[in-house]
Amino acid sequence: MRGAARALCAAGAMGPGQNSAVRVEWIAAVSLAAGAAAVGYLAYKKFLSKDKCCKAMVNPHIQKDNPKVVHAFDMEDLGDKAVYCRCWRSKKFPLCDGSHTKHNEETGDNVGPLIIKRKEA
Repeated sequence: MRGAARALCAAGAMGPGQNSAVRVEWIAAVSLAAGAAAVGYLAYKKFLSKDKCCKAMVNPHIQKDNPKVVHAFDMEDLGDKAVYCRCWRSKKFPLCDGSHTKHNEETGDNVGPLIIKRKEA
């Protein structure tokens, strides 16, 4: 290996100052790559990252003054069948009015209602 390096030096392919020039070029290339990676990462975090703070709300307008929306029903009051909204778009919330159909068409989602019915004895 040493003989090959000497042959290159003798042929003028690798002069005494070229080793430091190559080192400077590598440092410049690595610095440029690191800068590009940092800019790319920051752009990813800003525009593509799905952090909790940037997620869309599921509930667009129902009981926004309450810290948590909760509905409770007695089984005896349900009758034979009850259909509850799970898309949060129903005008009769918590009951389903079929708003999920439009929501699914617009968003490509596949949400549907929760149906509770009595077992037939």
